[in-house]
Amino acid sequence: MGGYVAQNHARWLLYGLLAATGSAVGSLVIYGIGYAGGEELLRKRVSAARFQKLHAAFEKHPFSSLMLPAMLPPPTPFKIFALAAAVAEMSISHFLLAIFLGRTVRFLVLAVLVIEFGPEVVHRLRVFFSHHFHWLILVAAVALALWWVLRRLRKRALEPAILRKIRN
Repeated sequence: MGGYVAQNHARWLLYGLLAATGSAVGSLVIYGIGYAGGEELLRKRVSAARFQKLHAAFEKHPFSSLMLPAMLPPPTPFKIFALAAAVAEMSISHFLLAIFLGRTVRFLVLAVLVIEFGPEVVHRLRVFFSHHFHWLILVAAVALALWWVLRRLRKRALEPAILRKIRN
């Protein structure tokens, strides 16, 4: 997709939306496999602990559990998440929408980067993400933990003093 955007900047939005649509429609094959009995396949691909984490994530937050990995760059094993969504029997409309929205964000960010920095940014990003993927995951996890702690502290600060006394 980056090559198309580099050749014709005016159609960046169209290319991003078409790429996202193609990705979502192409994922229907994985959905069909997972829905028809992909639990055994998924259990073979991931450890039992990871399977339980995936299953719990799709039980609590099915939409975001698929949309967020759809946004991530290629070293992310996205097919595992798509297969897990099908095994968890996520509705097909939510499945398609989550992938479409996640991929739209990913492809539109890529299009903007290509317009701003040229087509060589695609290769540089691929090398960067493949060499430093573990650090990116660590930074994302720390940011998520920090957000969660700040949210809890703000919620606790807004809680009336009477409720705090009752809990203690």
